[in-house]
Amino acid sequence: MSVLTTRRRLVMAGMALLLPGMTAKPASAAADARPGPGAMPMPSGGRVMASGPASLADAAAPGASPSRRVLPRPLRLVVAYPPGGVSATLAHVLAEELAAPLGVPVIVDYRAGDGGSVAMGMIARAAPDGTTLVFSAITPLTVRPLVGAVTYDPLRDIAPVAGVMHTPLLLVGTPALPFDTLADTLRHARAFPGRLRWASSGIATTGHMVMEQVSRASGTRIVHVPYKGGGQQLTDALGGQFELLSTNVSEMSLRAIAAGQFKPLAVGAPARLPVLPSVPTFAELGFDQANLSSLFGVFAPGGTKASILKALNQAINVAVASSNFQQRLAATDNLPASGTREAFAARVRADFEANRAMLRDAPLQAR
Repeated sequence: MSVLTTRRRLVMAGMALLLPGMTAKPASAAADARPGPGAMPMPSGGRVMASGPASLADAAAPGASPSRRVLPRPLRLVVAYPPGGVSATLAHVLAEELAAPLGVPVIVDYRAGDGGSVAMGMIARAAPDGTTLVFSAITPLTVRPLVGAVTYDPLRDIAPVAGVMHTPLLLVGTPALPFDTLADTLRHARAFPGRLRWASSGIATTGHMVMEQVSRASGTRIVHVPYKGGGQQLTDALGGQFELLSTNVSEMSLRAIAAGQFKPLAVGAPARLPVLPSVPTFAELGFDQANLSSLFGVFAPGGTKASILKALNQAINVAVASSNFQQRLAATDNLPASGTREAFAARVRADFEANRAMLRDAPLQAR
């Protein structure tokens, strides 16, 4: 899977899912519509410039018609991580597939930072009309608010819409690590407290939680190196700027393992991965609490009508079930996580409550 450039396609297909309370507008009315609160400006000429770091070009699919648009403006999908990582890549594929069941272009807007809480804060302030969503792991709701101040209430200001995928977590040693096993690495960490550096995609992310669980269970003191997402940390890992890296299984990480640049030490997954059959799970190594994987999904602003959330959930399930998205998931060793909105929301709340109970006994500092 190639790394995406900052130019993003806006794809409109012939199918249209009419969100409750909304009606299709004729082409002339759509052209004259004014953007509502939180909308991105849409200059004339068919090009949409993102307000963030990405530039987005309009490329409507053959057969699409402006009269079939059922939203007041294109859907804006905010991605909580920077380009380059597998989650950001799959978010773009999801956006392409969402255009068909929703009948409108989908704009991808990258807003990385603070383990996903920057994007969550943005969605909490967006208009609750179904036209601004965020793609993120659930940890900005289930962990991050428990370890430091955030600008949103995770259970009130954010509405879970649909699960999208489960992503196994991979722990690798970089060229700076002289050991081949996690046991030898932790033995060194006990002998030299504070020397071992372990990078993750951000504070209170799944990778950070895995590091904390391993550190506590092994009686070691390890330095956490938080990044804003997956792309830059992989580049720095290849340069040996730290010894350990929590990352998602991706084409880039697998290539680095095959080339001998990364040493695979453990995976967070229910069982060993077919693509890495010799790499044990954290549970096999005696770290049951660290055997975590990432659950990613789509979220809307709190206060969005239940009827709109239901329609969006149905559209996302259609997109996740598409052959294109399923093939991309399989190619990156991710698993689908579609289902009802109610089940996804219940999972988010359950994880929040479980983490709150755990961190009450052993606080995690947002350092």
